[in-house]
Amino acid sequence: MKIRFSRQTLAVASALLEQASEWHYGYEISRQTGLKSGTLYPILMRLADAELLETRWQESPEPGRPPRHMYRFTAAGRRWAKELGSTASRSLRLSLAKGR
Repeated sequence: MKIRFSRQTLAVASALLEQASEWHYGYEISRQTGLKSGTLYPILMRLADAELLETRWQESPEPGRPPRHMYRFTAAGRRWAKELGSTASRSLRLSLAKGR
């Protein structure tokens, strides 16, 4: 499955890479990236479907709160995200060199 390169996908990948081996929940990723749930969750679902993310449910530490859906990169996901970052960096450098 090919994941579309977008500014939003890059933001999600960057947020997850900051602590790549840690589990993250959606609201935390939303706060880090500034993405609304209607943009964030489809990206997370595509990354999980492509087996770039592991997912699990975690019970809330607060009684009465719903469980959280947690995400973290697989080994393949970490490699993909690092390559995505390199590609974005090259694209930015080329755009700046061309005066765009």
